[in-house]
Amino acid sequence: MLDKSSETLSIDLVKEREEGYKRIFKRSPLFSSQSVGWDNLTIVYDRQPAIELPKTCFKQHCIGILTDIPSTIQTDRIIDGHFQEEHNVQGDFVIVPANTTHQSAWYSEGASVAVVIDPLMFSQAIYEVVDPDKIELLPKFATPDPFVYQIGVALKSALIKNGSTSRLYAESLMNALILHLLENYSTTRKNSFEPIAGTLPQYKLQQVIDYIQAYLDSDLSLNQLAASVQMSPHYFSRLFKETTGFTPHKYVINCRIERAKELLKQGKLSIAEIAKEVGFVDQSHLNRCFKRKIGITPKQFLLKYKK
Repeated sequence: MLDKSSETLSIDLVKEREEGYKRIFKRSPLFSSQSVGWDNLTIVYDRQPAIELPKTCFKQHCIGILTDIPSTIQTDRIIDGHFQEEHNVQGDFVIVPANTTHQSAWYSEGASVAVVIDPLMFSQAIYEVVDPDKIELLPKFATPDPFVYQIGVALKSALIKNGSTSRLYAESLMNALILHLLENYSTTRKNSFEPIAGTLPQYKLQQVIDYIQAYLDSDLSLNQLAASVQMSPHYFSRLFKETTGFTPHKYVINCRIERAKELLKQGKLSIAEIAKEVGFVDQSHLNRCFKRKIGITPKQFLLKYKK
């Protein structure tokens, strides 16, 4: 049973990061965006036993995605003074808008991804689509949403498996999540949107391609790519895909593989050195991406080229 008389913790997760998380859970999460170097994102993946959490009020929008729930979990939850007894299953998610009180207690173990979205980031991501002053993200008790669940699973995988090399991918997922929340869980309905259509002008496309090639060995971010052509991340991402047929993340991976092919043909660097040179975290990461696109490993490609 929740202690409704408890004091409210005011937490700024963008500034406090894991310290804010520890104020709630009394420990660090298993994985976080901070621990893998995604400085402009706040995402955690954690597994929790049965627990009662204190009453909190976050400065940011908080999205909880239940990614690993072996069986139904009974949860008592209060959002903005409204109580609901939930029976949570895998695939459910919860929305707690910024500056809204939240308290919960669940009675068996489960794991989830928590995504923190700064209201300013939310507005900047969509200002070309709709007036951000007309948007209000609505609170939502646990409800299933297959698209949000897929994003949660993908973010969990990116945190655990690839870490620092997945920032661009994670930003793309966050961008998709923000648009989905805007379309389906805010006071702004779909027919309020101005449609995003068209393609990038040729000179802007060349600008961003040049930027990608110049910084291919670095941890490129969606914000950096969008800023290179003076666009918001959301608008840029949509027009870039319309223009090239690829998401920015996929395009960067393809560029890295093409550069790796050139270096393999030159024969001056080892495969491990090439992986670092083109922006992969290590040789195994290069191997996975290279085989997925080319159909063979870099070593097999090298042997075939030498014949």
